[in-house]
Amino acid sequence: MVIIMILKGKRALVTGGAVRIGRAITEALQAEGAEVVVHYLGSFEEARALSPCTVQGNLQAPDDCARIIEEAGPIDILVNNASLFTQDGLADSFPERVQREFQVNLFAPLELTRLFAAQAERGAVINLLDRRIRANDPTALHYSISKKGLEELTKLAALELAPNIRVNAVAPGPILPAPGDTEENFIEKAGRIPLEYFPTPGNIAEAVLFLLKADYCTGQVIYVDSGQHLLGNGV
Repeated sequence: MVIIMILKGKRALVTGGAVRIGRAITEALQAEGAEVVVHYLGSFEEARALSPCTVQGNLQAPDDCARIIEEAGPIDILVNNASLFTQDGLADSFPERVQREFQVNLFAPLELTRLFAAQAERGAVINLLDRRIRANDPTALHYSISKKGLEELTKLAALELAPNIRVNAVAPGPILPAPGDTEENFIEKAGRIPLEYFPTPGNIAEAVLFLLKADYCTGQVIYVDSGQHLLGNGV
């Protein structure tokens, strides 16, 4: 018997849910009938245009996590989408830079998940990773380590919170140019794509919906990268 989580009527919090991949996830959840609380840092207008339920918060500030969960109210779904990406190698990995990236990419999702689990009898968590968790990219050292740590958190939390709360993850490959970057430069830097197809934010959202609906999945990672993770460092 296949069990599917019904999203209609569920209440979800999506961090960084106003723009880019976060926006696609927000819209996909709303299309399924879920009520979405859109977390944002500075994208107030974009957040309000998507949902009447919004919460502002700085994930670099540890104390903001508790306030975000409190203001969001009771939720059934947590999507840890917000992240910080810098291209720094070992020589530039000063403690304050490493701490900033780890705080947003790992420590905040950990704290949000802990607080979510404390207020939810049942539910689901989705973490957004990166295909770099299957490679060793010295040009994005602390970003890569923080995302690998989030993968481990996904598995450990899945075990601890079972059977009532499921924890899964989606690992995108190249999806969108960085703000200010050109499409041409983005394609040039993306590397080899085995399927020769650049996934879209909508494809990421589809994977999120699948994992939310699949009540038989926990501790899983779906790569949405057209096979790029299979290349390891050979991208």
